[in-house]
Amino acid sequence: MERIISIQGLEVLARVGVPEEERASPQRLLFDLRFAALVQPEALHDEITQTVDYHAVSLKVAEISVARPRKLIETLADELAESLLSEFHLSWIEVTIRKFILPNTEWVAVTTRREAGSD
Repeated sequence: MERIISIQGLEVLARVGVPEEERASPQRLLFDLRFAALVQPEALHDEITQTVDYHAVSLKVAEISVARPRKLIETLADELAESLLSEFHLSWIEVTIRKFILPNTEWVAVTTRREAGSD
């Protein structure tokens, strides 16, 4: 059995962009995350300690995203996946970041997937 947790449309304002002018002001990013705990007991006994606290995950996403400017959303996605995988003892994680910067498009996005034990 595997329980998959999803966080969809988590909004964070962060400084991301190749040109300096783009990084000068925080811009809206939307994050979609899917992940599974490394250890998944059959019975959770309605205890948060038996699963992944998705509120804590969302706070960590915001914390990492605003910590410093980055040129690439790919870099941010990789850093998030690595950090969340380790800190929250995940079996795997998929991180999608949507950015609203390219003219004549709804958004651009990058998705990265990482599994425990893979580098």
